[in-house]
Amino acid sequence: MKIVKAASKKIDKIYNRGLTRQIRVEEKVRKIIDDVRLFGDEALIKYTKKFDKVKMLPRQLKVSEIEISGAYANISPNFVSSLKVVIENVNRFYRKQLRKSWRIKDIEGAVLGENYTPLEKAGIYIPAGTAPLVSTVYMTVLPAKLAGVKKIVLVSPPDKNGYINPHILVIADLLKVDEIYRVGGAQGIAALAYGTKTIPRVDKIVGPGNIYVSEAKRQVFGLVDIDMIAGPTELVIIANRFSDPKFIVADLRAQAEHAKGLAILITNSKALAKEVKSQLDGDNGYIILTKNLEQACEIANKIAPEHLEILVQNPNGLVKNIKNAGAIFLGPYSPAAVGDYVAGPSHVLPTSGTARFFSGLSVCDFMKSSHIISYSKKALEKMREPLEKIAGIEGLQKHVESVKSRF
Repeated sequence: MKIVKAASKKIDKIYNRGLTRQIRVEEKVRKIIDDVRLFGDEALIKYTKKFDKVKMLPRQLKVSEIEISGAYANISPNFVSSLKVVIENVNRFYRKQLRKSWRIKDIEGAVLGENYTPLEKAGIYIPAGTAPLVSTVYMTVLPAKLAGVKKIVLVSPPDKNGYINPHILVIADLLKVDEIYRVGGAQGIAALAYGTKTIPRVDKIVGPGNIYVSEAKRQVFGLVDIDMIAGPTELVIIANRFSDPKFIVADLRAQAEHAKGLAILITNSKALAKEVKSQLDGDNGYIILTKNLEQACEIANKIAPEHLEILVQNPNGLVKNIKNAGAIFLGPYSPAAVGDYVAGPSHVLPTSGTARFFSGLSVCDFMKSSHIISYSKKALEKMREPLEKIAGIEGLQKHVESVKSRF
């Protein structure tokens, strides 16, 4: 790992890591999306064989009930029972986010409010290229279920034999996912956005993926909604001379398991920096030396990381200074790994500095609101004068007439 000072220009490339765009990737993804839009299932099969190295796909893209049932025989017997506590943790967290419709009324009879309704159809993308992200199934499906989404469609790339990882199938089955398809990559995103003869079009696409998946989500946004455009995973740790270097080294090594992940230690302790560097020499990442912990928080806010661990004695004293982070882990016994798998909040989090304006996946991502406006004649009469003046300034006289006609 490289030790750099807080004032170093080298930090600028960390701050600006989300600004680079790869034109070649954009062009490739655009071609894939156009092919799927024009040729549907035929294009999906072609790209699945090409990119996932599948020699022989099963007869249909949709995973059958028989295949799902057979998946239970290919997992360890205690897998399902160990999931129960995790599922309850996720549900307990997301129940707190549920929103209710509301109304307010004034004495003239004007009623205002919001109606909250779930999305009709959600598409869930589960990566399985370098490793099957089994945990992403419950981290995405459960918030959608709690929101009341009517239909959940899951897509995931198959292995070289054309099959989806059995653990993904089992969790999806336990959570009552409606349909599962063996397709991934940009072509899977295109199928969810446009629909094909086999795969239904959805209203929103959520879930992480590689650069092609993220670019595809960016290109179809507007035709459908998306959760966010995710980049490589990130971990930033704020620590001082009282922090345990064993925990820091272990967490940075865990982050290094992700090939393109970002791993950063921010500290005001030169001794800690040297200790961590001596154990991680040769690993990718940065150690940023600051004057104090307040400056460490300032730098963390500029980085706006996906995961932020605060491993000082009184993390609650520092967390009030943090404005930009996908998930914040407080104290020595809250490693980012606990958030990845079992804590409850989804691990689908903003990356590449987008924690400045994006949030982690929530129940609200699967709901939408409609404004409610109901006026009595008395309430409308009270607002006639300001309405007529504003509409007059804008030159929209017919708007004025539509109100006058009621008197």
